[in-house]
Amino acid sequence: MVSAASSPAVVADTVYVNGHVVTLDSAAPMATAVAIKDGRFMAVGRDTLARTLTGPDTEVVDLGGATVIPGLNDSHCHIECAGQDGLVVDLAAVRSVAEALAAVRSFADSRQPGEWVTGSGWHPLAQLAESRYLTRAELDRAAPHNPVFLPTVGHVAMANSAAFEQACIDDDTPNPEAGIIDRDDAGRHTGVLYERAINLITDSMPGWSVEQLEHQFVTGLAHANRFGITSVLEPWLSSAGIRAVQRLMLAGRLTARMGVMWIPDPLVPIDEWARTISGSGVSSWFGDEWMKLVGIKLVVDGGMSLRSALMREEYPGCPHHHGTATLSREHLTDLVVTAQEYDWRLGVHCVGDRAVDYVLDAFEAADRVRSLVGRRYALIHGSLARRDQLERARALGARLELQPAFLWDKAATIEKFLGAETTSRAVPMRTAIDVLGIDNVSMGTDYPTNDLNPFTNLYLAVTRKDIRGVTYGADEAVTREEALRAYTASGAFATRDETLKGTISPGKLADLAVLSDDYLSVDVEQIKDIEVIRTVVGGRVVFKR
Repeated sequence: MVSAASSPAVVADTVYVNGHVVTLDSAAPMATAVAIKDGRFMAVGRDTLARTLTGPDTEVVDLGGATVIPGLNDSHCHIECAGQDGLVVDLAAVRSVAEALAAVRSFADSRQPGEWVTGSGWHPLAQLAESRYLTRAELDRAAPHNPVFLPTVGHVAMANSAAFEQACIDDDTPNPEAGIIDRDDAGRHTGVLYERAINLITDSMPGWSVEQLEHQFVTGLAHANRFGITSVLEPWLSSAGIRAVQRLMLAGRLTARMGVMWIPDPLVPIDEWARTISGSGVSSWFGDEWMKLVGIKLVVDGGMSLRSALMREEYPGCPHHHGTATLSREHLTDLVVTAQEYDWRLGVHCVGDRAVDYVLDAFEAADRVRSLVGRRYALIHGSLARRDQLERARALGARLELQPAFLWDKAATIEKFLGAETTSRAVPMRTAIDVLGIDNVSMGTDYPTNDLNPFTNLYLAVTRKDIRGVTYGADEAVTREEALRAYTASGAFATRDETLKGTISPGKLADLAVLSDDYLSVDVEQIKDIEVIRTVVGGRVVFKR
């Protein structure tokens, strides 16, 4: 029994007994009971000693042999999107162009003429039988009286004529820097926008109110709690989003701990960038155990399943096409070096191997100004990073934030664009752990791009099987414990919280999940079917099935 209690007079608020507790703490890897006081683990060990910490007001919970794990930490998810039900068109389940248009039409019919119709994150190329985007003409017919804006999983969006008019975009509007307005052979815009061209529409739209954002976060976090998620890293928040999270934190309404990343405009001149990030008055790691500002996010390329990941080699069947760079190599370096000067930690979205080259070059330039070791800079996604690149990252103390879930229902699309060999080396988790060490490899979902369910993600990390049962890159599979650590302790390390959470240890925050099955011993094919029975954050039950 490892115990922080120094006196029998100290009693717990809650005691959980008769369980199979996977602590991930090397000092005591397994236990049957935990005692919680004031939101922290007071003791971890055997039932007999845990019961000595009970008093007349202690709640005693018999786990009935159920498995307990540390609270899960999704190190990359846009959780507010889980709270947008009724506010946006839900396109997650549509499987054809006709179904998508019917969903848009139904939603538009419920709105006043002129009111914006906005979609949720979805993936037309992977979802729809036609494997294509919706056109402006189709959206005009589906919603003739409303401006329509349909973002995808990122990097691409669709809009109708009314939305283009609101944004003052016509056929003569030039492409913005790092963006493309798609056009047909006659030069007319098709309704599809890529990368920074999307901003032309979003800049003309009314933003969510802070009250709407609060609702989205509260609802989204409650959804996350259903999966045993007790911490999330939000990688893409505007100042308004950060303000909403802070208001919820101050009001005690957060049901999961949040690391947040800020997204100041990177396309401004470097002197303006410097004024913006220095003028904020804060820098990375500002916050507490509930909300922490963990850095600035930049985006360098697109995605594997969108044919826009920036690659060293040209895409198969697409001569001269290497993907999309959303920032020039030179400007990226200036941004990173300047951020380092003002104590901002950076996480950079880089999917293709050439994009990873760009980011590592920028990190090395910043390292020459002042060492990055200990700063925990991150390659976000790094889905097609190679071993030599991971070795460069290790020398800088940089980490990798991976999402195996991209292979679940998108592997076939990635294979179509990049080939089977490249798809098999995608999300190189085994290599990353071997090179960087487990602390520097964390797991997330990039929800809503992928499903939020962590057990699908864990299953993929362990088996490398997609939704069809096809195996991609079996040599990149990891052990069950490694996958679980990447979903717990490594996520805590990402936000400099390794002494506070990530394992079930005396003195740490009492964040845990009770499971329907034993994750470590259940048949491997059943990992994806595990359900959460109870989720506890800071000793408080936030979900109970």
